Amino acid sequence: MLACFDLPHVYPLRPEPVEPLQTTLPMMASPPDLFLAIVQAATGKKQPLEQQSKIALIRYVDGEFARVVQSIPSLKRGFRYKVGQAINAKDLRQALMRGAAANPGDHVQISSIEFRSHEIVVAINGGTKKHFNWRQHVQISMGPMGPPVTTPEPSGPTQMGALLILDYGHAVPDLSPDELKHDLSPFLDFSSQHSSAVNWVETLPPQFQQAIKEHTAIIGMNHDMVLAAMGRPDKKVREFDEDGNQTEDWIYGHPPSKTVLVTFSGEKVIHVKTYS
Repeated sequence: MLACFDLPHVYPLRPEPVEPLQTTLPMMASPPDLFLAIVQAATGKKQPLEQQSKIALIRYVDGEFARVVQSIPSLKRGFRYKVGQAINAKDLRQALMRGAAANPGDHVQISSIEFRSHEIVVAINGGTKKHFNWRQHVQISMGPMGPPVTTPEPSGPTQMGALLILDYGHAVPDLSPDELKHDLSPFLDFSSQHSSAVNWVETLPPQFQQAIKEHTAIIGMNHDMVLAAMGRPDKKVREFDEDGNQTEDWIYGHPPSKTVLVTFSGEKVIHVKTYS
């Protein structure tokens, strides 16, 4: 058999070819967004708060009225509580020993919202900073013979301001206005209150009401209307036209992405231009 190459009809003993094993597995798509969604679902955390969400929170929560369901301390630095956890009764009781800014049943208004890395600070009824009122410090001279007259302070009880600090324990997640209201629910109830923004919008001419619903700016609007429609601008630029009149441009967006330029002369919109 060793000399099989010299003998006819005799074939060398060769192993039959064996197909190689497939050692590579098919590629599996794992988009970053899908992976992030799986991680977020497993951990219960959402992606960080985005700029557009901040604008929506300011537009639809800042200025809203609510009914107090739990006494709110009047601490100068604000009362902090962890979102998603029960309020620490001992901490709340000690904070309230220094006074309450509002009690259950009171009606209060959100006056500002501040975003921090792990917290959202919500000011109520103007917050805890003392505001200087010039009307309470004006003296009118009656001449050399008469004593100065000081303008009287406004009568009636003055509402105290407060700060609620929502501690998320991690980067503030992306929130909708309703979700922020839910996170404020240990102290505030928004369900029975008529939106101050909606109430004001209903008093406007129909063309402005429609523009606000469509989140667009039109000629003739004032600053408040544009804020209600589009939120706070990403940038403001003041210029002088050929006649020396000052104009102010509110810029929404960042080129080369879609950008809206709203131009004011005084309080009124005189020009709206969209760049895409």
